[in-house]
Amino acid sequence: MHAVCSVRAVENALEIRIPENARLIRNIIEAAQYVQDHVIHFYHLHALDWVDIVSALEANPADAAALAQSISDWPKASTTYFAGVQNRLKRFVEAGQLGLFANAYWGHPAYKLPPAANLMAVAHYLEALDWQKEIIKIHALLGGKNPHLQTYLVGGMAIPVDPNSQSAINAHTIARLKTWAAQGLEFVAKVYIPDLLAVASFYKEWAGLGGGLGNYLAYGDFPQNTSGDPSALWLPRGVIFNKQIGAAPQALDHREIREYVTHSWYRYDEGDGASKHPWDGQTQPNYTGPQPPYEFLETDGKYSWLKAPRYQDTPMEVGPLSRMLVAYAAGHQRVRELVHYVLDTLGVGPEALFSTLGRVAARGIETLVVAEQLEVWIDELAANMGRGDLAVFNGERWDPRNWPAEAVGWGSTEAPRGALGHWVRIKNGRIENYQAVVPSTWNGSPRDARGQRGAYEAALIDTPVADPEHPVEILRTVHSFDPCMACAVHVVNGNGREITRIRVI
Repeated sequence: MHAVCSVRAVENALEIRIPENARLIRNIIEAAQYVQDHVIHFYHLHALDWVDIVSALEANPADAAALAQSISDWPKASTTYFAGVQNRLKRFVEAGQLGLFANAYWGHPAYKLPPAANLMAVAHYLEALDWQKEIIKIHALLGGKNPHLQTYLVGGMAIPVDPNSQSAINAHTIARLKTWAAQGLEFVAKVYIPDLLAVASFYKEWAGLGGGLGNYLAYGDFPQNTSGDPSALWLPRGVIFNKQIGAAPQALDHREIREYVTHSWYRYDEGDGASKHPWDGQTQPNYTGPQPPYEFLETDGKYSWLKAPRYQDTPMEVGPLSRMLVAYAAGHQRVRELVHYVLDTLGVGPEALFSTLGRVAARGIETLVVAEQLEVWIDELAANMGRGDLAVFNGERWDPRNWPAEAVGWGSTEAPRGALGHWVRIKNGRIENYQAVVPSTWNGSPRDARGQRGAYEAALIDTPVADPEHPVEILRTVHSFDPCMACAVHVVNGNGREITRIRVI
């Protein structure tokens, strides 16, 4: 996601338009990332907050089969199948080799799923491990590898389109893409969404917990043409304040974004109360936190390596819930259909959207919407090839000698976790300043100069915790955001030694 964001920042600065095929290839790559990432998050990063793995050993496989068959026509749903999964899990437990399952809070009173539902979820956890390897082959084919794809270029993509070449995107490539996309959609529609609704039905009280800020920001993504016009984004751009989804979202102006370091281990030349737009951003470490043995974190002063981004001086939530709420408010037809379907199925009102459960549901809704659209973009790419349109790169302004003396640009994308922005300032053909504000910086930010909490902090207020030594309830809400602290923290070499030097040509 950082790759596409970075090339968009430079393309914006230099006013470069990419070819239609490059737009479609980028959309396909990003859509595949959404589908894989969201399914992985649900089953492998978040499910164990709701699913008691060990309880599955007590299940009657026939009950698990009956439950699975009642919610989907997915073929792997027999009593024999679930008995096999249960025996496999039993061998793990008896061998004392739970692996990834070893450190959870099994038997915690906050777990509510019956044993049969737990067994079904364990089976699909294991299936998803194999499934996700297939859908992400789209990245290997179009990007060379996953993660960190190698084919993004300022001006387009570095993968050729030529129906007469075996080393380019051709009819065989399209057929493979369509096969993987169809497999992805089938699993999402027949396994992920039914599982999500089944699990959520036992945890409806979480429709009233974890709401947090009530302010939502989405940059929007998946351009429908190469104009750069925000109105041409398939997932719309916009801002919602105070849960107001009954009217169109407010237009977003990235120049209204500022970052504070009041409670962050950085400093600004103007002082801790200042805020800066990323074009003028500074990343100057200023660690004032606890020293060994690190017993306490003092939150009255600086307490985080994350900065505090704000929009119009207001903390915002970003991520799948923000995107789906903005899309809903903007009138995205398929999103609205699925939102109402989920609410009706669970028997909850629209207020449930603003919650931990709403965050989990929004991720599933988005996965299905994107998985359905993925095949559309593949077909559009095939149609372009059929018309003889093979362009993937615009090198018109590739030569730095044709660049303006100074230029600024910003690139945005919607990473699976949320709004991702890169800002670049170019002077005399070189990067003078570069700043990134990532989703977990928005959501995990500390308080700002006005004392306003970030999304994580706000969402945890009033969360009931049955056992403070085993706070699975805290994990449920924090994990619903899909945190990535490694993405949000600027990398700092603590001893000041230069690791490498990059020469800009």
